[in-house]
Amino acid sequence: MAVVPYKDKDTSKREQIAEMFDSISPKYDLLNHVLSGGIDILWRKRAIRELKPYAPKTILDIATGTGDFALEALALNPEKIVGVDISEGMLAVGRQKMQQRGVDNIIEMRTGDSERLPFGDNEFDAVIVSFGVRNFENLLKGLTDMNRVIRPGGVCVVLEFSNPRQFPFKQLYSFYSRTILPLIGRVVSKDASAYTYLPESVQAFPDGSDFLRIYETAGFTKTKWIPLTFGIASIYIGHK
Repeated sequence: MAVVPYKDKDTSKREQIAEMFDSISPKYDLLNHVLSGGIDILWRKRAIRELKPYAPKTILDIATGTGDFALEALALNPEKIVGVDISEGMLAVGRQKMQQRGVDNIIEMRTGDSERLPFGDNEFDAVIVSFGVRNFENLLKGLTDMNRVIRPGGVCVVLEFSNPRQFPFKQLYSFYSRTILPLIGRVVSKDASAYTYLPESVQAFPDGSDFLRIYETAGFTKTKWIPLTFGIASIYIGHK
């Protein structure tokens, strides 16, 4: 059974994810940095460094949210970055952010379903996604469509939460994510379900070698898994 934010509703996971992010979009950036102690910024920088040898000129940022990963990708000096997301609330915050920073000519924020991407085959040198694939309704379908829009020889970098496996980090992270994180999220965002969904979705997500198997089934080759911060997050790299 799929993990969803609002268990009392009959709507699809996709619809609930869009509703959830619309709800928390005004406080999303603040909560991200507070709840991670700012380490999410370092994770994004590390993930983008993995792309540096490939010097991609066109980049697609899937589940872009408010565009933090797209902004980080500017370090690669691309010609164009397109960010897609199903949440109009998140995109509105992101577009304002791009205009304020004067980069809206390089970073375009578009409405789009990550599992039915509105692009042709082989359009992008690289596809990136941070903390988004966990929210896919159908993970294999989404990864397969990501593979479709990457040109041959291109690369995909996924940054996602994972489950620490070693004592005592496994126990400490479990306590934090199930007790402290939902409390802070509920107080700040006023959406209790959103920050209860987060640890539940991380727990249910096929991380590590399990993710690599799905990645490869979707068509990616030369896959690689890089655990971060005792396994709290992971970078997954795949090639086409």
